[in-house]
Formats: sequence, C-alpha cells, structure tokens
Amino acid sequence: MSVTPPSAEEQARHTEKMKKIKAARDRLMADKTEEKGLIMVHTGKGKGKSSSGFGMILRCIAHEMPCAVVQFIKGSWMTGERKLLTERFADEVKFVVSGEGFTWDTQDKARDIAAAEAGWEQAKALILDPSIQFVLLDEINIALRNDYLDIDEVVTFLLEEKPKMTHVCLTGRNAKPELIEAADLVTEMELIKHPFRDGIKAQLGVEF
Repeated sequence: MSVTPPSAEEQARHTEKMKKIKAARDRLMADKTEEKGLIMVHTGKGKGKSSSGFGMILRCIAHEMPCAVVQFIKGSWMTGERKLLTERFADEVKFVVSGEGFTWDTQDKARDIAAAEAGWEQAKALILDPSIQFVLLDEINIALRNDYLDIDEVVTFLLEEKPKMTHVCLTGRNAKPELIEAADLVTEMELIKHPFRDGIKAQLGVEF
C-alpha cells in the first residue's frame, strides 16, 4: 500500500515545523564547544554492551584514530571482533587479552585475579600512551564486580591520570556505583527478550 503524497498545505506546515526544530537544535548546539576525552560505561542485563564498544573501535579505525582493546574475562573465547581486529587491523588497533575465560570455566579465583590485575596494568599503559586516543576495556565491569580489581584505584586513575583527550569505554554488567558516578556517559542496556530463555544457544555473528 503506497503512502499518499502530502498536499501543498501539509508540506508547508511540515517545512515550517522542521525550520523551528532546526532553529531550536542550533540554539542548543551553539554553546556545546568544549572537547574532552570521555569516560563511558556500557552496562545492564541487555545485549549490546561489548557490541557498542567495538562499534566505536570501528569508528576510530575509519577516522584513523589510534585505539586499543583490553579484553577481560572472555580471554579463551575467539569472538568475531577479536578475529577481525587481530587479523585485519593489527596495525590500527592494539588488542590485549587478559582473561582466561569465564569464571565458571576457570574455577580458580586466584588465577582470575592475577589475570585481571595483569590486564589492568596493560590498560593503564595503553591509556597513558600519548599515541592512543580511544581504549576499550571490554568486560572490565565483571572483574570489578567480583572484586578482582580495586574500584577506587580504577576510578582514581581514570579521573586523575587519564590524559584529557583520551576516551575510555568500560563494558560489562553491574557497573559499580562509583564508576557510574565518575563517568561522563552511562548507557544501560535493558533486557526485554532473549532467545536463550527459549532454549536457543548463542548464535555465531550475533552473540560472538
């Protein structure tokens, strides 16, 4: 069924409405002139936290912005993002794997803590590297939630030592309140439906 084209009168009203919206938008943007490196948090029970973070990594590649990924927890899992970035964009993206797999796989808390701490040390070095403009800390919120890393140390470093123009994105469920308070941008992914509840396993290209 085709949509009926607007009449001349309807088009005139629409044009006038859009002009007002544009004028309001221009006024809103007029004083938005400051630039800074953002602390971003992607959290929540819904899907899309890491996917969004890796989407920004692809934007950085497109804009020729040097960037890096430190992947916590998922270490033994060969995700599509890891495969693509390490095989085709190794010169554009530094990719560090610190975890050995999900905690229920390793079943060794001391080893998980050691892996998280090693990953955080590498993350700090990458964030402080003046040649890198964006760092994705994938699933670090899981390490923080499990107290594998000290939340106060992480927040203090981000607020006091991160270079002014470096962007850092931290993903994972259950972001701690201290991190949410420190962040410039926080997005919570809300779970409405998920096929896992219907007995469908993780799908290639969708989940990993």
